[in-house]
Amino acid sequence: MMNILLTGGAGFIGSAVARHIINDTKDDILVVDSLTYAGNLESLKTIANSTRFKFERVDICNRQELERIFKDFKPDAVMHLAAESHVDRSIDGPAAFIETNIVGTYTLLEATRQYWNSLEPIAKEAFRFHHISTDEVYGDLHGTADLFTETTPYAPSSPYSASKASSDHLVRAWLRTYGLPTIVTNCSNNYGPYHFPEKLIPLVILNALDGKPLPVYGNGAQVRDWLYVEDHARALYTVVTKGVIGETYNIGGHNERKNIEVVQTICRLLDELVPAKPAGINVYEDLITYVTDRPGHDMRYAIDAAKIDEELGWKPQETFESGIRKTVEWYLANEEWWSRVKDGSYAGERLGLTR
Repeated sequence: MMNILLTGGAGFIGSAVARHIINDTKDDILVVDSLTYAGNLESLKTIANSTRFKFERVDICNRQELERIFKDFKPDAVMHLAAESHVDRSIDGPAAFIETNIVGTYTLLEATRQYWNSLEPIAKEAFRFHHISTDEVYGDLHGTADLFTETTPYAPSSPYSASKASSDHLVRAWLRTYGLPTIVTNCSNNYGPYHFPEKLIPLVILNALDGKPLPVYGNGAQVRDWLYVEDHARALYTVVTKGVIGETYNIGGHNERKNIEVVQTICRLLDELVPAKPAGINVYEDLITYVTDRPGHDMRYAIDAAKIDEELGWKPQETFESGIRKTVEWYLANEEWWSRVKDGSYAGERLGLTR
């Protein structure tokens, strides 16, 4: 059994990791989250009463609080997911991304290094710092047969991906310079339950239910590799428990789809599951609206996840068809969760327009 310090554990991916650890392992976790707009304690409601779960509302830029947490909780591993994560928001306001993703990661690394240096040799040898990143650091894939591998050069396109690329480099430098035992993972686009509704899939589901336009950037031909969030949570736990220090593992769903295909699939599922449509539309696809593309929009991402399969034995369980159906059904069954989100800091507006 381990004590796992999980940053960003009230967010979309982080909460899935927290639920996986409590429900499917015997480890204890301490979730650290500053509860910005995308952090939601209700995403942790099903595990909140577990004796193996703790929560601290702390910003990862707060070194003093981090040191207190390390001293009190004594983690055996850190899983670092805390980040500003939305490309569109990074276009409008890059400063928060630089602060959290770069300065915050630096602060966490230094607090971790101080704690790690205080450990006894056996505990020091067993310790792991797992940094969770994105495939967007690799930039744009042009050839239809190309895939991102762990050795693909970095070429980030947005303030968000540039900040994540910077944090990846910091983590690797702390291994090379200080010996801190780090592992990095880069994942493809996640989707599934508890996803904040500014992202494509939940935005389309909820807009469609309200009879609002379904905004599609450009012509919708951008391709993404879609990874069901619970598959990703299993992968991350596999890496932190079995991964090799200094290695990078790419995590993907093997599910490439054009954005317009994703939107059309959701519409067809809603036609089946919610036949009583908002007034004025015959099928949900009538709501699709093409809007001006966002600046610097990459056309294609796709992950080669062979390494994590061959070396650690992980592969996704969900196809896109099974995962997207589970996702739509979850949103239909959990209006209480998403209605509270929409009543708060986000009202379904389009983000990321340059001013």
